[in-house]
Amino acid sequence: MSSEDRGPERVDDPTGDVLDDHLLGGPAARTAPEVAAELGTDVDFVHESWRALGLSAVDDDERIFTDDDVRALREILELAAAQHLDPSTVTTLLRSTGHTMDRLVLWQAEAFVGDLVERQGFDPVAARLELLDRLPGIAPVLERQLTHAWRRQLAAYAGRYAVEFSHAREQGVTGEGELRLARAVGFADIVDFTKRTAGFESIELAHFVQDFESGARDVIAAAGARVVKTIGDAVLYVADDVATGAEVALGLAEAPATRGEHGVPVRVSLVWGRVLARFGDVFGPSVNLAARLVDIADPGTVLVDRGTAGLLADDARFALTARPGVEVQGLGVVEPVQLQRAYRG
Repeated sequence: MSSEDRGPERVDDPTGDVLDDHLLGGPAARTAPEVAAELGTDVDFVHESWRALGLSAVDDDERIFTDDDVRALREILELAAAQHLDPSTVTTLLRSTGHTMDRLVLWQAEAFVGDLVERQGFDPVAARLELLDRLPGIAPVLERQLTHAWRRQLAAYAGRYAVEFSHAREQGVTGEGELRLARAVGFADIVDFTKRTAGFESIELAHFVQDFESGARDVIAAAGARVVKTIGDAVLYVADDVATGAEVALGLAEAPATRGEHGVPVRVSLVWGRVLARFGDVFGPSVNLAARLVDIADPGTVLVDRGTAGLLADDARFALTARPGVEVQGLGVVEPVQLQRAYRG
């Protein structure tokens, strides 16, 4: 394999110190007390911020902090002062970034490792060492992709809220005391996931899950909704209106779980209600009900609750069929309604 094939930049000795110089923009030369003194804050803030990013705890005599670490902490302190943020909010902002980046780095790194093993002939250990060699050339591209995607997602968030709340100021509506937003929320769950994957090798299992998640994300995004999170064999999604939620639910049920060589049926649920968005997740009674409905749905079907069915009843695109009530632990008797497309002859 030629040096040109390996990317624009490599490190011959992929040790921690060498990689740090490439990835962190300079040596780790400061201790936590030195950083605190430079920022005019206390050392507890430095340690708490470090932990919030999901990084290993450091002792006060360890020289672990770089110029970029100091800059990042200074900027978050300045933002907190300018926006009058509570310290707990600052911690939440840092934790959201750290948690997301931890998962993102693992996801991206394993994607590269998988390609090296499956397409380029490396064994798993050699693939990870090869990735370390290539990181200096790969990282700048991924960093730019991250910034681009973050800006796009933030713009999409702002656009949705601008439309949803555009008349609030002029109409004097404040929504004081109400943090929950009306959303369609639902789950798509692979049928018999454990049984279907019992004999899979790790690579097969990874492909199976990736096919499901990628297909589900495509269906959800194409309909104008959003994935909240994936949980291995399930996807939690939200939509801003009930009709879009219904289209998503039916699209998920109709797709072969959802596409890919391992196509399998899914169960799907949908509930309209108010949810509280926190920590990149959504909470509330409607989320709990959607989780219970997907558990009792038949393979390849969509279940909604009576209230959601009422909202869809006048939409000619959909057909609704009441199902017998089911006793569900914690929720009592649930009266599900099956959602289908209204086909015309």
